[in-house]
Amino acid sequence: MKGKELKPSTFQIWKLAARPHTLTASVAPVFVGYALTLRLIQQHPVLCGDVDETNHNHTCNNNDASASLLPMTMQFAAFAGLIQISTNLHNDYADFVKGADTDKRVGQARATQKGWLTPYETCRGCVLCLMASLFIGMRYLIPTNCDGGSSADPIMVFIVLSSLFNAVAYTGGPFPLGYIGLGNISIGYSGLGDLFVFLYFGIVATVSVPYLYVTKTACISPLEDTTKLLQLLQYPFLCSIPIGFLATNIIVVNNLRDRHTDIHAGKRTMAVRFGATFAKMEYLLLVVASYAFCVYFFLLEAESVRWTTLLPLLSLPMSIPQLKAVAFGGKDGQMLNEHVGGAAKLQLVYCILMTAGCLIANTR
Repeated sequence: MKGKELKPSTFQIWKLAARPHTLTASVAPVFVGYALTLRLIQQHPVLCGDVDETNHNHTCNNNDASASLLPMTMQFAAFAGLIQISTNLHNDYADFVKGADTDKRVGQARATQKGWLTPYETCRGCVLCLMASLFIGMRYLIPTNCDGGSSADPIMVFIVLSSLFNAVAYTGGPFPLGYIGLGNISIGYSGLGDLFVFLYFGIVATVSVPYLYVTKTACISPLEDTTKLLQLLQYPFLCSIPIGFLATNIIVVNNLRDRHTDIHAGKRTMAVRFGATFAKMEYLLLVVASYAFCVYFFLLEAESVRWTTLLPLLSLPMSIPQLKAVAFGGKDGQMLNEHVGGAAKLQLVYCILMTAGCLIANTR
């Protein structure tokens, strides 16, 4: 007879619910954005604001730029991490009350589903994290502090508020959206989870730090200098695309693994809607496209530092066993658990290598 499962410690339970091991997906792109901002400053010294009075040229000290940029990066990284923890906690609660997490679950254990936390406790943790992320957004991200005033940046207002909304709308459920008549809304259950991850874990997470620096430090208005802003952020945006692809693959493997139980819970993910073969081909195409972007960046970059854009290709050997197991292998159910983590590790190493490439290019 199978013995009763032992209840972990309180710390372990909250660690399980918050899933801190997943934070690399949202935080690693932020540091890519940090390196891309340094590259932007080097290419456009006027953004640094230091003027050489002797020859009236703009010069930029990378150490000074880094000193002002690093706190901004840490603030956005903290915001992104808290949003992800909020999403994880709410998902732990909502998947349980909506019937997606049952005793037939094949993925990692969930605290609410196991009865280690009540739905109220999980929601309370989610709310506390959302309040902390809102404080960071209101205090550090939204104010522009340009021209001696402190006006609100409309783009950051949208990013902060939409991130808060998405944290609870990803899974949906009766709390808190049910209180305003939106309990049936769910990004993940409607099959939009892949798009959500690409946009917020790829584009927003990577481009936000360059955007914050350009609008706060260089005081380029998103409303009055839109064309100039878009030109400056073009390369960071392009770099965010492969990062978003690899982040999306984390949810692709997750949904491929859970598709059988998701069907019974009415969770219409892409893997449920279009089947396992579609999910496997999606995974393959996103990996291939991510490495194809390295070649594209190689063609864009100046010849002296062109090789630095190829550094992410060093992570290619890591992708081979993942591709064999997910796209070409016969693994399914619990056997895919390790490959959810494998997709996250691949994105992390890709981000580290891209960051290293940018930093090396900045020194040349």
